[in-house]
Amino acid sequence: MSFTSLKQVRNQRRLKSYVDSQPLSATEILNSSIEIATVTASSSSTSALKIDWAQDDLPISVEVRQSSHDGRGIWAKQKIKRGTPVISLKPYVSVLSTPNLASYCSKCFSPNEEGKSLKRCSKCRVLHYCSAACQNADWDVHKPECSSIQRWTAEAPNAAVAVPGEAIRCIGRLLWDLQKKGSDHLHSKAIRSMESHRTSLSTSSASSQTHIAHSIVKYLRVSSPLELSEYGIGSAAELVDFISRFTVNTFTLTTPSLSSIGISISPVAALINHSCEPNAVIVFPRSSQSAQMDEPVLKVVTLRDLDPNEEILTSYIDTVLPRDQRQALLKETYHFTCQCSLCTRDYSATPDPRASIFCPKKCGGMCPIPSDDVKITRCLKCGQQLSEKSAGVVLDAVRLGQEALDKASSLETTDPMAALRLVTNIQTTFAQANLTPSTHPSLSLTRLRCSLMITLLSTNPQISLNETIRLSGICVSALRDLYPEGHPVRAIAIAELGKLLTVDESSESTPAVAETPLNTFPPSGVKRLRLAHETLTKAYAELEIGFGPGGGLIGLETLKLAREIDQEINVWTRGVRNVLENR
Repeated sequence: MSFTSLKQVRNQRRLKSYVDSQPLSATEILNSSIEIATVTASSSSTSALKIDWAQDDLPISVEVRQSSHDGRGIWAKQKIKRGTPVISLKPYVSVLSTPNLASYCSKCFSPNEEGKSLKRCSKCRVLHYCSAACQNADWDVHKPECSSIQRWTAEAPNAAVAVPGEAIRCIGRLLWDLQKKGSDHLHSKAIRSMESHRTSLSTSSASSQTHIAHSIVKYLRVSSPLELSEYGIGSAAELVDFISRFTVNTFTLTTPSLSSIGISISPVAALINHSCEPNAVIVFPRSSQSAQMDEPVLKVVTLRDLDPNEEILTSYIDTVLPRDQRQALLKETYHFTCQCSLCTRDYSATPDPRASIFCPKKCGGMCPIPSDDVKITRCLKCGQQLSEKSAGVVLDAVRLGQEALDKASSLETTDPMAALRLVTNIQTTFAQANLTPSTHPSLSLTRLRCSLMITLLSTNPQISLNETIRLSGICVSALRDLYPEGHPVRAIAIAELGKLLTVDESSESTPAVAETPLNTFPPSGVKRLRLAHETLTKAYAELEIGFGPGGGLIGLETLKLAREIDQEINVWTRGVRNVLENR
């Protein structure tokens, strides 16, 4: 979700404000950290493993261990409190996705500031930089890349493929780095040690990686894979191995508010194994404590207290997905069947909130969503069976919802109004099917709808701020059912709700200080300000868990806004007191 223009919206649409607000920038997309591992809920024996290329990036509180079940992983050696950045490092290579090349600096990955413009490389005219300092610092890496991009663009059959994709550019930077440093360098050893599943690739994965291999050969201007020996690659099989390591060990590079902007490679962070119920997360918080030239900084932050000898686990995928979809995605992409605590949980007494519907008798209970194989489902509270007709309605709603989500997501940037119409129209179908707010794809569609409305708030008067706030509240409530306190996705959602509550709609007929019924949400006037302050304060507390002390850049912005709102409330309170005293 984009909050770039939230200050403008706040200034234009509020009825009364007493303290000037500062510009805010916040966006939301799920962070997806990537590595390869076999995941099991079973106990296993472990032994410490000393890896020379990983030692400098690991603090004394953790160590690499070899597990009889899960292979290599990172384990706690001592008690670690939640909200602790146990690992903090700069990835070996990071690149922007093609749509973001003109919006972010290709060196420090800071966004284009309002009123300023990024400096474009005058030769390739593709990469952009926020300053001459960043451009000069990146030149050693960009120099061979610049020539390759120019050749690629000149030979491109059309404008749609005139810029090589992020995978090609990332692998190119990685290979040039390995060429420069040699096979004995720690970086080279680290890359070679990453997991490859070339022999177990599915047909679609093999086809995709073959396409990448041909593109790399073209990009580096070699006539065959055999000419890649200077990059430490001696055969076509080794090239496919290299690409496989890249594919399954790549992290999504995100903004501080979890918007995906590119990809990163970090062999140390890639040692962390997977769980759909992780005890840690991978984030790129950015903060005033980090020098701009050192960015991006990847942090692994604990979500709960860890005991000694407990393995640190992150999730490679979006865990709002129900179990069957998570299992299929992990199998296809990472080649393992997950048996983590969430995937092996017994839902016979309480349905999975990711796949449930409200009881047809409206008893307050929930039923598991029927499947194509098992269409008979009952309310786990009153025992009411879902009719076959109702089961068909539910399955149709889930199928249509997924189709709408896929289509709307593809239109999100090119035609946001069309995307908004799609996700709005499907809500009636969900209501008829009694899907719960946290069920997939209902939650994903609600979040997308809210994101689109936020984006359009400042430019489209037809977008209702109060309706956007209500949708944001639904998202927060549903995410609380799925994520633990402090999870970055949940924390960002709460912060967004708080920010939205700082704005009053200009169409409201009552004064900004007017009282509103207790059952009205959102409230207006000072009640809205108080709710905003309460929400922002809660968000900051959770941001400090998910992003570490201070909550990163979003934590700083959230705390600042909370203090501004507190001042507005104090000014209003003093004003009312003065009026009463002067009567």
